[in-house]
Amino acid sequence: MGLKMIGKRVFLPMALLAISLIIPAPAFADNWTNGISTIGELKYPPGFKHFDYVNPDAPKGGAVHLSTLGTFDTLNPVPNKGNLEGGVALVYETLMKPASDEVFSSYGLLAESISYPADFSSVSFRMNPKARWADGKPVTVEDVIFSFDKSKELDPAKAFYYQHVTKAEKVGDAEVKFTFDQKDNRELPNVVGQLQIVPKHWFEGTTASGRKRDITATTLEPVMGSGPYKVASIRPGSTIRYELRDDYWGKDLPVNVGQNNFQTIDYTYFSDRNVEFQAFRGGSVDYWQENQAKRWATQYDFPAVKEGKIKREEFPNEYRATGVMVGFIPNIRREKFRDERVRQALNYAFDFETLKRTIFFGRYERIGSYFHGTELASKGLPQGKELEILNSMKDEVPPSVFTEEYKNPVAGDQNKLRDNLRKAVGLFKQAGYEIRGNKMVNTKSGEAFAFEIMLNSPIIEPVALSFSTNLKLIGVTATVRSVDDSQFTERWRNRDFDVMYNAWGESLNPGNEQAEYWGSKSAATPGTRNYVGISDPAIDKLIQKVIFSPVREDQVAAVHALDRVLLHHHYVVPSYASRQAPTAWWDKFDRPANLPTYSVGFPTIWWAKQK
Repeated sequence: MGLKMIGKRVFLPMALLAISLIIPAPAFADNWTNGISTIGELKYPPGFKHFDYVNPDAPKGGAVHLSTLGTFDTLNPVPNKGNLEGGVALVYETLMKPASDEVFSSYGLLAESISYPADFSSVSFRMNPKARWADGKPVTVEDVIFSFDKSKELDPAKAFYYQHVTKAEKVGDAEVKFTFDQKDNRELPNVVGQLQIVPKHWFEGTTASGRKRDITATTLEPVMGSGPYKVASIRPGSTIRYELRDDYWGKDLPVNVGQNNFQTIDYTYFSDRNVEFQAFRGGSVDYWQENQAKRWATQYDFPAVKEGKIKREEFPNEYRATGVMVGFIPNIRREKFRDERVRQALNYAFDFETLKRTIFFGRYERIGSYFHGTELASKGLPQGKELEILNSMKDEVPPSVFTEEYKNPVAGDQNKLRDNLRKAVGLFKQAGYEIRGNKMVNTKSGEAFAFEIMLNSPIIEPVALSFSTNLKLIGVTATVRSVDDSQFTERWRNRDFDVMYNAWGESLNPGNEQAEYWGSKSAATPGTRNYVGISDPAIDKLIQKVIFSPVREDQVAAVHALDRVLLHHHYVVPSYASRQAPTAWWDKFDRPANLPTYSVGFPTIWWAKQK
């Protein structure tokens, strides 16, 4: 509900995962290939015509009107500043482009081919000689190096993500090489291929008024890129229109055939989700992905739906390649949340079962893993290779990982909730608290246990208020505060929160991003997604095992162990999720008969109906 998924997109049928090696298709020494797969072999060989899931004859034209919650104040994707307008990715491109019917496979876009040595100590890309910026100038190796250097310099999160990429250098007129400070990290070549490339000459140039541009600053000047769309018009913080470029250099590339079919794509920003839905009902927004169970169940009886002008469908595609952890995240940089017994106590006050019955219409399920919904979720007690891993660090992980399967508390009626709250009080007591005058206080300092729950949308308020009400029954004061999107982003970036509601998206191929989510170094780095502030040597070791596992079986075991240790430290009060995406749209579009396995593909591979 009301959350943006975070994390890399990766693709492959689940049935193949258990037998797949992580080793990508070879491109060793001076052998160049058209793509790279971090799991298994590439599906599409050199010279392929187009992805299987597109309509290569899809007509171009028409308009699509989209909406989003929040605001924006920048079109500059490089520095970690402001609220970036999400659609600006239509303007810029990456070295490689992922396929939506594979797990973490990418094919040449700005780079026409890729090569890497057997020990994965570096990766090289050959630029496509046809690649052009919108002003007609070629996309060069210098642009790539500029983009990499500035991304690391100006964005702590990107600096952390690319921390093992020590340099980018020109090794030929059209060849760029990235060198790594470690070997056998099989994910790094693909990670570098995701690098978004910006034009050096444009950012070092001047505006039409003669003002020198500043890549370190936010900007609402219509930016220039190499991608299929350009910024056509903009109302700061409110609306933006992108227009298909007639002169787009890459429209006939195999990775682009049958895609980018709309002539214009508009985004309108809303501060209230209910107002946004009314805009969809009224026809000024064309496509709606529902995130409120009650609305999906009760508010689609208006005339446009009854008359068939609006289509409805629940899509599992987006969830087939992703797991998720969503919930109330305490900032353990705050002293009051450092004792895991306190964090565990908070979970006993969350009554998911009552919420499911009363406001969720039975749609959601409780999350019990950081990799919820995938084969990577730990279950039962550890055994096999996972047990071997945990035994090798037995004195560094919670003893409970060996004896107890992680289970969330179950409530659903007053008696069960009362028992849970009694357990919560007991855990607080063990952590040095007691109830005095209806307040949970620290026995040494006398300070009452109180905190703020920060939300980025009023949508979650009923859930957070229910949680707060239950906490009040044991003397804990939890105030609920919804803030706008920009404030929410700035506060979590700067670790200025007690508890917030947020999420981590997980791929079927966890790797380097795990160090950003849970690693000790990222805990002290502003802007990284280690929201909790986790700094634990055992977790650091498990992350390394995930990243450097040589085969899929070892990787799965390492992820299970990592998941289990994270759960038993009670870093999050898990909430809920669905494995379906309820979606509605005005019947103005056509789409391929068979959507890609791991994506709905809207609006990229859909097109306007022909009149």
